[in-house]
Amino acid sequence: MEISSAMVKELRVKTGVGMMDCKEALIAADGDFEKAIDFLRKKGLSAATKRSSKAAKDGTVASYIHMGGRIGVMVEINCETDFVAKTEDFQTMAKDIAMHIAASNPLYVRPDEIPPEILDREKEIYRSQLREENKPEKIWDKIIEGKLKKYYEDICLMEQKFIKNTDITVGTLLNNIIAKTGENVVIRRFARFQLGEEIKK
Repeated sequence: MEISSAMVKELRVKTGVGMMDCKEALIAADGDFEKAIDFLRKKGLSAATKRSSKAAKDGTVASYIHMGGRIGVMVEINCETDFVAKTEDFQTMAKDIAMHIAASNPLYVRPDEIPPEILDREKEIYRSQLREENKPEKIWDKIIEGKLKKYYEDICLMEQKFIKNTDITVGTLLNNIIAKTGENVVIRRFARFQLGEEIKK
């Protein structure tokens, strides 16, 4: 696949990495932006990787009320300074993420928050399905890995396709704001309320 200068420029904006490194990543990923970002992360080059060690203690709590008060969301998003927290870009991103949570109903921020027992139960369901389908056992791990990726996309905020631009994930949206502000930005936690939903005790 031919890598255009526009593609290289777009990846540079998303990651804050130099043009040559962006081009190398896109070539290695055959033009796939998510894979190119992963490539840069593995090399430790992306702005998100460089900023992740910085403490994010400032930020904002954004809220969103939808459907005439039937769904409400609060989300805490942290950054390093009050200056960035008050910028229009940061505030807009925070509100967009609150709206995304209202629409997409994630259960966790990221995959590493899923309790091990829930993951184990999910894997056991996949194994049972593969057993029923008489799939060769030697390919189970590969298939389960693919099913888990889809599972993460369904329930983890950072892995979900962003509702306002389904070409990117919420994780990529966050990386974009990190590259733009030059600060570490972290989605800390969220709460989503739906009128009449069952309260778990």
